[in-house]
Amino acid sequence: MNGLLNRLNVAAEYIRSKIGDKPDIGMVLGSGLGVLASQVSNPVVLEYSDIPEFPESTVQGHAGQLVFGKLGDKKILVMKGRFHYYEGYEMEKAAFGIWVMKLLGIENVIITNAAGGVNESFVQGCLMVITDHIGFLGPSPLRGPNLDVFGTRFPDMTEIYDKGLISLARECSGKLNINVYEGVYCFAQGPQYETPAEIRAIRILGADAVGMSTVPEAVAANHAGMKVLGISC
Repeated sequence: MNGLLNRLNVAAEYIRSKIGDKPDIGMVLGSGLGVLASQVSNPVVLEYSDIPEFPESTVQGHAGQLVFGKLGDKKILVMKGRFHYYEGYEMEKAAFGIWVMKLLGIENVIITNAAGGVNESFVQGCLMVITDHIGFLGPSPLRGPNLDVFGTRFPDMTEIYDKGLISLARECSGKLNINVYEGVYCFAQGPQYETPAEIRAIRILGADAVGMSTVPEAVAANHAGMKVLGISC
Protein backbone atom coordinates (compact mmCIF):
# COMPACT_ATOMS: atom_id res chain seq x y z
CA MET A 1 0.00 0.00 0.00
CA ASN A 2 2.99 2.30 0.50
CA GLY A 3 3.66 1.67 -3.19
CA LEU A 4 0.21 2.96 -4.09
CA LEU A 5 0.68 6.06 -1.93
CA ASN A 6 4.06 6.70 -3.56
CA ARG A 7 2.48 6.48 -7.02
CA LEU A 8 -0.28 8.86 -5.99
CA ASN A 9 2.25 11.36 -4.66
CA VAL A 10 4.35 11.16 -7.84
CA ALA A 11 1.28 11.92 -9.97
CA ALA A 12 0.14 14.72 -7.65
CA GLU A 13 3.56 16.39 -7.63
CA TYR A 14 3.76 16.37 -11.42
CA ILE A 15 0.27 17.90 -11.75
CA ARG A 16 1.06 20.51 -9.09
CA SER A 17 4.20 21.52 -10.98
CA LYS A 18 2.18 22.05 -14.18
CA ILE A 19 -0.89 23.89 -12.86
CA GLY A 20 0.94 26.04 -10.31
CA ASP A 21 -2.17 26.66 -8.20
CA LYS A 22 -4.56 24.87 -5.85
CA PRO A 23 -7.92 23.95 -7.40
CA ASP A 24 -11.12 24.81 -5.53
CA ILE A 25 -13.18 21.99 -7.04
CA GLY A 26 -12.50 18.64 -8.67
CA MET A 27 -14.79 17.23 -11.33
CA VAL A 28 -15.07 13.87 -13.06
CA LEU A 29 -16.87 13.98 -16.41
CA GLY A 30 -18.69 10.87 -17.57
CA SER A 31 -19.38 9.50 -21.05
CA GLY A 32 -20.48 12.18 -23.50
CA LEU A 33 -20.12 14.94 -20.90
CA GLY A 34 -16.53 15.95 -21.70
CA VAL A 35 -17.73 18.99 -23.66
CA LEU A 36 -18.03 20.87 -20.36
CA ALA A 37 -14.22 20.97 -20.16
CA SER A 38 -14.23 23.23 -23.25
CA GLN A 39 -15.87 25.93 -21.14
CA VAL A 40 -12.90 26.13 -18.76
CA SER A 41 -11.09 29.43 -19.31
CA ASN A 42 -7.29 29.70 -19.65
CA PRO A 43 -7.00 25.92 -19.56
CA VAL A 44 -3.91 23.92 -18.74
CA VAL A 45 -4.41 20.55 -20.43
CA LEU A 46 -2.45 17.48 -19.32
CA GLU A 47 -2.71 14.18 -21.17
CA TYR A 48 -3.14 11.24 -18.82
CA SER A 49 -0.37 9.51 -20.74
CA ASP A 50 2.05 12.31 -19.78
CA ILE A 51 1.31 12.16 -16.03
CA PRO A 52 3.65 9.75 -14.24
CA GLU A 53 1.84 6.76 -12.69
CA PHE A 54 -1.57 8.00 -13.91
CA PRO A 55 -3.81 5.34 -15.51
CA GLU A 56 -5.08 5.81 -19.05
CA SER A 57 -8.71 5.65 -20.13
CA THR A 58 -9.40 3.13 -22.89
CA VAL A 59 -13.08 3.94 -23.46
CA GLN A 60 -14.40 5.74 -26.53
CA GLY A 61 -15.79 9.14 -25.52
CA HIS A 62 -13.27 9.54 -22.68
CA ALA A 63 -10.55 11.91 -23.90
CA GLY A 64 -8.05 11.02 -21.19
CA GLN A 65 -7.15 14.59 -20.24
CA LEU A 66 -6.83 16.58 -17.03
CA VAL A 67 -7.97 20.18 -17.52
CA PHE A 68 -7.23 22.96 -15.05
CA GLY A 69 -8.59 26.49 -15.26
CA LYS A 70 -11.51 28.67 -14.22
CA LEU A 71 -15.19 27.88 -14.53
CA GLY A 72 -17.17 30.86 -13.33
CA ASP A 73 -15.21 32.23 -10.39
CA LYS A 74 -13.85 28.84 -9.28
CA LYS A 75 -10.53 27.18 -10.06
CA ILE A 76 -11.46 23.73 -11.26
CA LEU A 77 -9.57 20.53 -12.05
CA VAL A 78 -11.51 18.37 -14.51
CA MET A 79 -10.96 14.72 -15.28
CA LYS A 80 -12.08 14.40 -18.89
CA GLY A 81 -12.45 10.66 -18.81
CA ARG A 82 -12.26 8.14 -15.99
CA PHE A 83 -11.14 4.57 -15.23
CA HIS A 84 -13.61 1.71 -14.98
CA TYR A 85 -13.43 -1.70 -13.35
CA TYR A 86 -14.68 -3.26 -16.59
CA GLU A 87 -11.60 -1.96 -18.46
CA GLY A 88 -9.58 -4.45 -16.45
CA TYR A 89 -8.38 -2.01 -13.81
CA GLU A 90 -8.45 -2.89 -10.14
CA MET A 91 -10.71 -0.69 -8.04
CA GLU A 92 -7.75 1.28 -6.70
CA LYS A 93 -7.20 2.54 -10.25
CA ALA A 94 -10.87 3.56 -10.52
CA ALA A 95 -10.31 5.75 -7.45
CA PHE A 96 -6.81 6.94 -8.40
CA GLY A 97 -7.85 10.35 -9.72
CA ILE A 98 -9.91 11.12 -6.63
CA TRP A 99 -7.02 10.35 -4.29
CA VAL A 100 -4.72 12.53 -6.40
CA MET A 101 -7.26 15.37 -6.12
CA LYS A 102 -7.21 14.99 -2.35
CA LEU A 103 -3.41 15.21 -2.30
CA LEU A 104 -3.72 18.42 -4.36
CA GLY A 105 -5.85 19.92 -1.58
CA ILE A 106 -9.27 19.53 -3.19
CA GLU A 107 -12.10 19.10 -0.67
CA ASN A 108 -15.15 19.34 -2.95
CA VAL A 109 -15.71 17.05 -5.92
CA ILE A 110 -18.47 16.77 -8.54
CA ILE A 111 -18.79 13.28 -10.01
CA THR A 112 -20.92 12.85 -13.14
CA ASN A 113 -21.97 9.92 -15.27
CA ALA A 114 -24.20 8.79 -18.09
CA ALA A 115 -26.57 6.18 -16.65
CA GLY A 116 -29.42 3.91 -17.55
CA GLY A 117 -32.82 4.92 -16.24
CA VAL A 118 -34.49 2.48 -13.85
CA ASN A 119 -37.20 4.73 -12.45
CA GLU A 120 -39.89 4.61 -15.13
CA SER A 121 -41.18 8.07 -14.24
CA PHE A 122 -37.90 9.68 -15.32
CA VAL A 123 -37.55 11.30 -18.75
CA GLN A 124 -34.74 10.32 -21.14
CA GLY A 125 -31.85 12.77 -21.04
CA CYS A 126 -32.84 14.20 -17.66
CA LEU A 127 -30.42 14.99 -14.86
CA MET A 128 -30.57 13.16 -11.54
CA VAL A 129 -28.81 14.43 -8.45
CA ILE A 130 -27.57 11.36 -6.58
CA THR A 131 -28.81 11.19 -2.99
CA ASP A 132 -27.43 7.72 -2.22
CA HIS A 133 -26.09 4.66 -3.97
CA ILE A 134 -26.09 0.87 -3.99
CA GLY A 135 -22.52 -0.29 -4.37
CA PHE A 136 -22.22 -3.74 -2.79
CA LEU A 137 -22.60 -5.43 -6.20
CA GLY A 138 -18.89 -4.85 -6.85
CA PRO A 139 -15.59 -4.79 -4.91
CA SER A 140 -14.59 -1.76 -2.86
CA PRO A 141 -11.71 0.60 -3.77
CA LEU A 142 -10.82 0.48 -0.06
CA ARG A 143 -10.06 -3.26 -0.18
CA GLY A 144 -6.61 -4.16 1.13
CA PRO A 145 -4.42 -2.28 3.64
CA ASN A 146 -6.00 1.01 4.66
CA LEU A 147 -4.55 4.30 3.40
CA ASP A 148 -4.44 5.95 6.83
CA VAL A 149 -3.37 9.27 5.30
CA PHE A 150 -6.88 9.57 3.84
CA GLY A 151 -9.18 8.03 6.42
CA THR A 152 -10.17 5.30 8.85
CA ARG A 153 -10.29 1.56 8.20
CA PHE A 154 -14.10 1.35 8.46
CA PRO A 155 -15.47 4.67 7.16
CA ASP A 156 -19.09 5.67 7.71
CA MET A 157 -21.08 5.82 4.46
CA THR A 158 -24.30 7.28 5.88
CA GLU A 159 -23.94 10.52 3.93
CA ILE A 160 -21.63 10.03 0.96
CA TYR A 161 -23.42 12.68 -1.10
CA ASP A 162 -23.26 15.95 0.80
CA LYS A 163 -26.67 17.33 1.77
CA GLY A 164 -25.44 20.90 1.52
CA LEU A 165 -24.24 20.37 -2.06
CA ILE A 166 -27.48 18.59 -2.95
CA SER A 167 -29.42 21.58 -1.60
CA LEU A 168 -27.20 23.95 -3.61
CA ALA A 169 -27.77 21.92 -6.78
CA ARG A 170 -31.52 22.03 -6.15
CA GLU A 171 -31.38 25.81 -5.69
CA CYS A 172 -29.28 26.35 -8.84
CA SER A 173 -31.50 24.12 -10.99
CA GLY A 174 -34.50 26.17 -9.89
CA LYS A 175 -32.81 29.44 -10.83
CA LEU A 176 -31.88 27.99 -14.24
CA ASN A 177 -35.35 26.49 -14.73
CA ILE A 178 -33.89 23.01 -15.23
CA ASN A 179 -36.00 20.07 -14.09
CA VAL A 180 -33.70 17.91 -11.97
CA TYR A 181 -34.68 14.62 -10.36
CA GLU A 182 -33.14 13.18 -7.20
CA GLY A 183 -32.53 9.51 -6.66
CA VAL A 184 -30.40 6.47 -5.92
CA TYR A 185 -27.65 5.27 -8.28
CA CYS A 186 -26.74 1.59 -8.52
CA PHE A 187 -23.27 0.42 -9.53
CA ALA A 188 -22.91 -2.53 -11.92
CA GLN A 189 -19.54 -3.99 -12.89
CA GLY A 190 -20.18 -4.12 -16.66
CA PRO A 191 -19.21 -3.92 -19.44
CA GLN A 192 -22.42 -5.71 -20.46
CA TYR A 193 -25.69 -3.88 -19.89
CA GLU A 194 -28.17 -5.35 -17.43
CA THR A 195 -30.73 -8.01 -18.32
CA PRO A 196 -34.46 -7.24 -17.86
CA ALA A 197 -34.47 -9.44 -14.75
CA GLU A 198 -31.48 -7.57 -13.33
CA ILE A 199 -33.20 -4.24 -13.96
CA ARG A 200 -36.30 -5.48 -12.15
CA ALA A 201 -34.12 -6.58 -9.23
CA ILE A 202 -32.30 -3.25 -9.15
CA ARG A 203 -35.64 -1.42 -9.16
CA ILE A 204 -36.86 -3.57 -6.24
CA LEU A 205 -33.66 -2.71 -4.35
CA GLY A 206 -34.65 0.95 -4.63
CA ALA A 207 -32.39 2.36 -7.36
CA ASP A 208 -33.50 4.99 -9.87
CA ALA A 209 -30.52 4.72 -12.24
CA VAL A 210 -27.76 2.23 -12.95
CA GLY A 211 -24.26 2.58 -14.35
CA MET A 212 -20.68 1.31 -14.32
CA SER A 213 -18.84 4.12 -12.53
CA THR A 214 -19.09 6.83 -9.84
CA VAL A 215 -19.50 4.59 -6.78
CA PRO A 216 -15.79 3.66 -6.45
CA GLU A 217 -14.88 7.34 -6.77
CA ALA A 218 -17.56 8.48 -4.32
CA VAL A 219 -16.53 5.87 -1.75
CA ALA A 220 -12.86 6.92 -2.03
CA ALA A 221 -13.78 10.61 -1.76
CA ASN A 222 -15.95 10.04 1.29
CA HIS A 223 -13.23 7.95 2.93
CA ALA A 224 -10.85 10.87 2.37
CA GLY A 225 -13.24 13.39 3.95
CA MET A 226 -14.21 15.10 0.69
CA LYS A 227 -17.66 16.52 0.00
CA VAL A 228 -19.31 14.85 -3.00
CA LEU A 229 -21.99 15.99 -5.42
CA GLY A 230 -23.07 13.24 -7.83
CA ILE A 231 -25.04 13.89 -11.02
CA SER A 232 -26.34 11.28 -13.49
CA CYS A 233 -27.51 12.06 -17.01
